[in-house]
Amino acid sequence: MSNFSDVKEQLRSPLTWHAVVAVLLFVVVLVLGIRVAFDWIDVSASKSDELLKRQTQLLVLENRTAPLRGLDKKVELSRTEIKDFLSKRVPSNYSTIAVHLGNIAVKNSVRLTRVAYGKGKPSDSLTEVPIDASVSGDYTGMLRFINGLERDENFFVVRGMALTGQQGGTVNLRLQVSTWMRPGDAANVPEDKSEKPEDKTGMPEDKNDQSSDKGKGGKSPNPAANKSKGGI
Repeated sequence: MSNFSDVKEQLRSPLTWHAVVAVLLFVVVLVLGIRVAFDWIDVSASKSDELLKRQTQLLVLENRTAPLRGLDKKVELSRTEIKDFLSKRVPSNYSTIAVHLGNIAVKNSVRLTRVAYGKGKPSDSLTEVPIDASVSGDYTGMLRFINGLERDENFFVVRGMALTGQQGGTVNLRLQVSTWMRPGDAANVPEDKSEKPEDKTGMPEDKNDQSSDKGKGGKSPNPAANKSKGGI
Protein backbone atom coordinates (compact mmCIF):
# COMPACT_ATOMS: atom_id res chain seq x y z
CA MET A 1 0.00 0.00 0.00
CA SER A 2 2.88 2.30 0.71
CA ASN A 3 4.19 1.79 -2.82
CA PHE A 4 0.82 2.65 -4.34
CA SER A 5 0.66 5.72 -2.20
CA ASP A 6 4.09 6.76 -3.37
CA VAL A 7 3.12 6.35 -7.03
CA LYS A 8 -0.07 8.23 -6.46
CA GLU A 9 1.84 10.95 -4.72
CA GLN A 10 4.31 11.19 -7.61
CA LEU A 11 1.50 11.46 -10.13
CA ARG A 12 0.11 14.39 -8.25
CA SER A 13 3.49 16.05 -8.30
CA PRO A 14 3.94 18.81 -10.99
CA LEU A 15 7.48 17.66 -11.57
CA THR A 16 6.28 14.33 -12.88
CA TRP A 17 3.94 15.94 -15.38
CA HIS A 18 6.68 18.26 -16.49
CA ALA A 19 8.88 15.26 -17.15
CA VAL A 20 6.11 13.52 -19.14
CA VAL A 21 5.46 16.62 -21.21
CA ALA A 22 9.16 17.00 -21.82
CA VAL A 23 9.42 13.42 -23.05
CA LEU A 24 6.43 13.89 -25.37
CA LEU A 25 7.90 17.08 -26.75
CA PHE A 26 11.20 15.37 -27.33
CA VAL A 27 9.46 12.57 -29.25
CA VAL A 28 7.52 15.10 -31.33
CA VAL A 29 10.65 17.09 -32.06
CA LEU A 30 12.52 13.93 -33.01
CA VAL A 31 9.75 12.86 -35.42
CA LEU A 32 9.57 16.33 -36.95
CA GLY A 33 13.37 16.43 -37.26
CA ILE A 34 13.41 13.11 -39.09
CA ARG A 35 10.64 14.32 -41.40
CA VAL A 36 12.45 17.57 -42.08
CA ALA A 37 15.66 15.68 -42.81
CA PHE A 38 13.94 13.47 -45.38
CA ASP A 39 12.24 16.50 -46.97
CA TRP A 40 15.56 18.33 -47.09
CA ILE A 41 17.20 15.38 -48.82
CA ASP A 42 14.41 15.28 -51.41
CA VAL A 43 14.58 19.03 -51.98
CA SER A 44 18.37 18.95 -52.28
CA ALA A 45 18.24 16.13 -54.82
CA SER A 46 15.58 17.98 -56.81
CA LYS A 47 17.59 21.19 -56.75
CA SER A 48 20.71 19.34 -57.85
CA ASP A 49 18.86 17.82 -60.81
CA GLU A 50 17.39 21.21 -61.73
CA LEU A 51 20.77 22.87 -61.41
CA LEU A 52 22.39 20.21 -63.57
CA LYS A 53 19.64 20.65 -66.17
CA ARG A 54 20.12 24.42 -66.21
CA GLN A 55 23.88 24.06 -66.53
CA THR A 56 23.44 21.69 -69.46
CA GLN A 57 21.09 24.12 -71.21
CA LEU A 58 23.52 26.96 -70.61
CA LEU A 59 26.38 24.93 -72.10
CA VAL A 60 24.29 24.11 -75.18
CA LEU A 61 23.40 27.79 -75.66
CA GLU A 62 27.04 28.83 -75.31
CA ASN A 63 28.10 26.32 -77.97
CA ARG A 64 25.38 27.57 -80.34
CA THR A 65 26.24 31.21 -79.88
CA ALA A 66 30.03 30.71 -79.98
CA PRO A 67 30.30 31.40 -83.77
CA LEU A 68 28.40 34.67 -83.30
CA ARG A 69 30.79 36.08 -80.74
CA GLY A 70 32.65 39.06 -82.10
CA LEU A 71 30.58 38.93 -85.29
CA ASP A 72 30.69 42.70 -85.73
CA LYS A 73 34.50 42.63 -85.67
CA LYS A 74 34.60 39.72 -88.12
CA VAL A 75 32.29 41.54 -90.53
CA GLU A 76 34.42 44.68 -90.35
CA LEU A 77 37.57 42.61 -90.91
CA SER A 78 35.99 40.87 -93.92
CA ARG A 79 35.04 44.23 -95.43
CA THR A 80 38.59 45.48 -94.99
CA GLU A 81 40.05 42.35 -96.59
CA ILE A 82 37.64 42.60 -99.54
CA LYS A 83 38.52 46.26 -100.01
CA ASP A 84 42.25 45.46 -99.95
CA PHE A 85 41.75 42.60 -102.41
CA LEU A 86 39.83 44.80 -104.84
CA SER A 87 42.37 47.61 -104.64
CA LYS A 88 45.50 45.43 -104.92
CA ARG A 89 44.57 42.38 -107.00
CA VAL A 90 41.72 43.53 -109.26
CA PRO A 91 42.85 45.76 -112.14
CA SER A 92 41.03 49.01 -112.75
CA ASN A 93 41.66 49.09 -116.52
CA TYR A 94 42.97 46.97 -119.39
CA SER A 95 46.25 48.84 -119.59
CA THR A 96 47.10 47.61 -116.09
CA ILE A 97 46.57 44.03 -117.26
CA ALA A 98 48.80 44.63 -120.28
CA VAL A 99 51.54 46.13 -118.10
CA HIS A 100 51.49 43.17 -115.73
CA LEU A 101 51.60 40.65 -118.59
CA GLY A 102 54.42 42.54 -120.27
CA ASN A 103 56.47 42.79 -117.08
CA ILE A 104 56.11 39.07 -116.38
CA ALA A 105 57.14 38.26 -119.96
CA VAL A 106 60.21 40.52 -119.85
CA LYS A 107 61.24 39.22 -116.45
CA ASN A 108 61.20 35.62 -117.68
CA SER A 109 62.70 36.29 -121.14
CA VAL A 110 59.67 35.28 -123.21
CA ARG A 111 57.82 37.17 -125.92
CA LEU A 112 54.11 37.96 -126.00
CA THR A 113 53.04 37.71 -129.62
CA ARG A 114 49.30 38.00 -129.08
CA VAL A 115 46.98 39.30 -126.35
CA ALA A 116 43.23 39.43 -126.95
CA TYR A 117 40.53 40.18 -124.41
CA GLY A 118 37.09 38.62 -124.40
CA LYS A 119 33.82 39.72 -122.86
CA GLY A 120 32.75 37.91 -119.72
CA LYS A 121 29.25 37.66 -118.34
CA PRO A 122 28.21 40.88 -116.59
CA SER A 123 27.93 40.68 -112.83
CA ASP A 124 26.95 42.95 -109.97
CA SER A 125 30.28 42.46 -108.19
CA LEU A 126 33.09 41.35 -110.54
CA THR A 127 33.15 40.45 -114.21
CA GLU A 128 35.44 37.74 -115.53
CA VAL A 129 37.74 38.88 -118.34
CA PRO A 130 39.01 36.00 -120.49
CA ILE A 131 42.42 36.57 -122.07
CA ASP A 132 43.76 34.72 -125.11
CA ALA A 133 47.54 35.08 -125.25
CA SER A 134 50.29 33.61 -127.39
CA VAL A 135 53.81 33.36 -125.97
CA SER A 136 57.10 32.26 -127.48
CA GLY A 137 60.35 31.37 -125.74
CA ASP A 138 62.29 28.46 -124.32
CA TYR A 139 60.81 25.86 -122.00
CA THR A 140 62.37 27.29 -118.85
CA GLY A 141 61.11 30.77 -119.61
CA MET A 142 57.62 29.41 -120.33
CA LEU A 143 57.45 27.61 -117.00
CA ARG A 144 58.63 30.71 -115.16
CA PHE A 145 56.15 32.86 -117.07
CA ILE A 146 53.21 30.64 -116.08
CA ASN A 147 54.41 30.54 -112.49
CA GLY A 148 54.76 34.32 -112.55
CA LEU A 149 51.15 34.66 -113.73
CA GLU A 150 49.85 32.58 -110.85
CA ARG A 151 51.97 34.47 -108.30
CA ASP A 152 51.41 37.96 -109.68
CA GLU A 153 49.82 40.66 -107.55
CA ASN A 154 47.16 41.00 -110.21
CA PHE A 155 44.74 38.06 -109.91
CA PHE A 156 45.32 35.71 -112.86
CA VAL A 157 43.97 32.18 -113.26
CA VAL A 158 45.40 29.95 -116.00
CA ARG A 159 42.46 28.11 -117.60
CA GLY A 160 44.31 26.16 -120.26
CA MET A 161 47.35 25.99 -122.49
CA ALA A 162 48.31 24.39 -125.80
CA LEU A 163 51.59 24.00 -127.68
CA THR A 164 51.18 25.59 -131.12
CA GLY A 165 54.68 25.15 -132.53
CA GLN A 166 58.33 24.44 -131.90
CA GLN A 167 61.51 25.41 -133.69
CA GLY A 168 64.85 24.53 -132.19
CA GLY A 169 64.79 25.50 -128.54
CA THR A 170 61.93 27.97 -129.01
CA VAL A 171 58.33 26.91 -128.41
CA ASN A 172 55.08 28.70 -129.09
CA LEU A 173 52.41 28.40 -126.45
CA ARG A 174 48.81 29.54 -126.44
CA LEU A 175 47.33 30.39 -123.05
CA GLN A 176 43.77 30.84 -121.87
CA VAL A 177 43.90 33.10 -118.81
CA SER A 178 41.19 34.77 -116.75
CA THR A 179 41.22 37.82 -114.55
CA TRP A 180 38.42 39.89 -113.01
CA MET A 181 37.42 43.52 -113.17
CA ARG A 182 34.63 45.70 -111.88
CA PRO A 183 31.65 45.69 -114.28
CA GLY A 184 32.11 49.34 -115.25
CA ASP A 185 35.83 48.88 -115.94
CA ALA A 186 35.32 45.63 -117.88
CA ALA A 187 32.79 47.16 -120.27
CA ASN A 188 35.36 48.98 -122.44
CA VAL A 189 37.14 46.05 -124.08
CA PRO A 190 40.12 47.27 -126.18
CA GLU A 191 40.66 46.20 -129.77
CA ASP A 192 42.71 43.11 -130.50
CA LYS A 193 46.25 44.30 -131.26
CA SER A 194 47.62 40.89 -132.09
CA GLU A 195 50.73 40.56 -134.20
CA LYS A 196 50.09 39.47 -137.75
CA PRO A 197 51.84 36.24 -138.68
CA GLU A 198 54.95 36.69 -140.81
CA ASP A 199 55.03 35.59 -144.44
CA LYS A 200 56.74 32.20 -144.47
CA THR A 201 58.16 32.74 -147.95
CA GLY A 202 59.55 36.16 -147.10
CA MET A 203 58.52 37.49 -150.52
CA PRO A 204 56.30 40.53 -151.10
CA GLU A 205 52.97 40.08 -152.77
CA ASP A 206 53.03 40.72 -156.55
CA LYS A 207 50.49 43.40 -157.31
CA ASN A 208 50.63 42.71 -161.08
CA ASP A 209 49.50 39.13 -160.80
CA GLN A 210 48.98 37.67 -164.26
CA SER A 211 46.08 35.55 -163.22
CA SER A 212 44.24 38.58 -161.86
CA ASP A 213 44.91 40.52 -165.09
CA LYS A 214 43.52 37.71 -167.17
CA GLY A 215 40.51 37.45 -164.94
CA LYS A 216 39.78 41.14 -165.60
CA GLY A 217 40.02 40.76 -169.32
CA GLY A 218 43.35 42.61 -169.64
CA LYS A 219 46.17 41.73 -172.07
CA SER A 220 48.77 39.28 -171.09
CA PRO A 221 52.21 40.79 -170.51
CA ASN A 222 53.62 38.12 -172.85
CA PRO A 223 53.95 39.76 -176.32
CA ALA A 224 53.94 36.42 -178.09
CA ALA A 225 50.64 35.51 -176.57
CA ASN A 226 49.13 38.84 -177.64
CA LYS A 227 50.35 38.40 -181.22
CA SER A 228 48.91 34.91 -181.46
CA LYS A 229 45.57 36.17 -180.25
CA GLY A 230 45.58 39.13 -182.53
CA GLY A 231 46.58 37.13 -185.61
CA ILE A 232 43.58 34.85 -185.66
